[in-house]
Amino acid sequence: MIKTRLKRMGQKKAPFYRIVVADARSPRDGRFIAEIGTYDPTVNPSAVKVDEEEAKKWLSSGAQPTDTVSKLFKQAGIVK
Repeated sequence: MIKTRLKRMGQKKAPFYRIVVADARSPRDGRFIAEIGTYDPTVNPSAVKVDEEEAKKWLSSGAQPTDTVSKLFKQAGIVK
């Protein structure tokens, strides 16, 4: 099963996330298939950058977004 989820990066207490497409069995910060965007919650308002074409391609091919990623996609206008 393929999922779109967040990969945590950055320093301690200063998180920065990459939105990645990964196998559901791989660890959170482990191997991934493709990187389709970034999410930075430390700035106000939080910064979200998503490659819309890649995201739509993966969603149409059956990748399931996690709850947080689906909220970010709604914010970006990718999913209704």
